[in-house]
Amino acid sequence: MAKTVLCFGDSNTHGTRAMQVIGERGRFDKDVRWTGVMAANLPGGDFTIIEEGLPGRTTVFDDPIEGAHKNGMRTLRAVLESHREIDLVIIMLGTNDLKHRFSATASDIATGAEKLVIEARNALVGPDGTASQILLVAPVPVAEVGVLADMFLGGAEKSRALGAKMAVVAERQQTGFLDLADVAQVDMTDGIHLDADAHAAIGAAMAKAVLRTLP
Repeated sequence: MAKTVLCFGDSNTHGTRAMQVIGERGRFDKDVRWTGVMAANLPGGDFTIIEEGLPGRTTVFDDPIEGAHKNGMRTLRAVLESHREIDLVIIMLGTNDLKHRFSATASDIATGAEKLVIEARNALVGPDGTASQILLVAPVPVAEVGVLADMFLGGAEKSRALGAKMAVVAERQQTGFLDLADVAQVDMTDGIHLDADAHAAIGAAMAKAVLRTLP
């Protein structure tokens, strides 16, 4: 039976292209997005991949500008129950928590991710009502350039510390872990989003991490 993998993330799971103007809505095609690349690198017919990438999604913060629905904790349980049974939940969030408006430290962001891990495990949406396996992913560090630089003011330094903080969470919660700082770089057009080469590298690394994480 095919394994179901749910990818819970933000615009970099959605496949949003780097922006030259705030509000642009370009999106890479399915086979270019890391989720599609990951699927192509997994054994054929053995996996069903569900994309749940919401641009602007945070770990646990209501966004006072973009809306409370951007809070990942508010929507995670509904998403999980909608798609049960889920063998593996990939949680790749934290980039939007770096926005200056949230004033969150790297430790705060990692703690937010940990709350999502616990919520996903407690949902019991795995096979036969068991807990799903979880892969926690530290996002690619950001750069303060382009039209999003002010929005992410101070975020670059915090993003470089995030991988180590999330690794501690993964160890404590006994989840799979992947640090994308070792895999890819952001597109320097806006310092936040990914180009096609980054999606390709991440998709290949994710496929390996999925096979390591699932029993």
